[in-house]
Amino acid sequence: MKEILYRLFDHQYLSKEEAKNVLTNMAAGKFNDSQIAAFVSVYLMRSITLEELTGFREALLEMCVPVDFSGYDAIDIVGTGGDNKNTFNISTASCFVVAGAGYKVVKHGNYGATSISGASNVMEMNGIKFTTDMGILSRSIEEANIAYLHAPLFNPALKTVAGVRKQLGVRTFFNVLGPLVNPACPKNNMLGVFNLRMGRLYYYMYQKLGGKFSIVHSLDGYDEISLTGEFKVINSSGEQIYTPEQLGLSRFSESDLYGGDTVSEAAAIFRNVLNNRATEAQKAVVIVNSAFAIQTLVPEFSIEACLNLATISIESGKALKMFKKFSDINS
Repeated sequence: MKEILYRLFDHQYLSKEEAKNVLTNMAAGKFNDSQIAAFVSVYLMRSITLEELTGFREALLEMCVPVDFSGYDAIDIVGTGGDNKNTFNISTASCFVVAGAGYKVVKHGNYGATSISGASNVMEMNGIKFTTDMGILSRSIEEANIAYLHAPLFNPALKTVAGVRKQLGVRTFFNVLGPLVNPACPKNNMLGVFNLRMGRLYYYMYQKLGGKFSIVHSLDGYDEISLTGEFKVINSSGEQIYTPEQLGLSRFSESDLYGGDTVSEAAAIFRNVLNNRATEAQKAVVIVNSAFAIQTLVPEFSIEACLNLATISIESGKALKMFKKFSDINS
């Protein structure tokens, strides 16, 4: 590790194989916390390269617990985190709205590292028990249209860095890796990024991997569609900037999306969204993110049609019904 660190401090880059080997050795416990912290800190000061990202991704996927959902045309909806906005769990709520609209979701999530409440925090607070049991997971995606893969169970290699990530409390390249190491490798992905430079990197990665994808970024810094201003959507057809008003939606302020000071507050907002008791801003933001996820799955649908499907999912109670089924199976 010392040699690698000297090279990185000298502004050099790792090859794909070198990056893969470093992460493999890190997972094997060959480095101490100080070395890990020094290593990840490099990527706070410079961008990760496509070769490095590919190597890190391959290492983690080779070490993950295998899971096969290849028979489903499923999507993962996730953000990189690290935008320092502390929003409520928008992408997690969107997963159930998309499931309520009749589409399959394989959500890969974790506890919050740079925010108060990650997807796994809000799931756990709502009584969900995590599992690697394929019988339960298969039943979940069949009956509730969604399976949840808790990252520490499926990516045990991440346990070796969990403490360092939490202590650092800032985004690291693991925020970048998280959306790319869903062990189910879903064919479809909607990803929120905290800056456009990161969006370009994911664009190149998704082009290599194939499948349908959308990368979203709000230009005022959110790793999701926040409706606080203009936002960009990048997919295989190109890229487009939208305003909330273009979609017939209101514009909101940062405080409207605040996720609370505790996990229980974030979990309450999550429940309110699915129960159709959320504020106008909370509901609208989940609907618009769900709509672009649906359009990722069905590109021939207009965004207006997708907004309508997402709205119906919440207002008809279908999203809540899927969550209740999911809870029954996973608790």
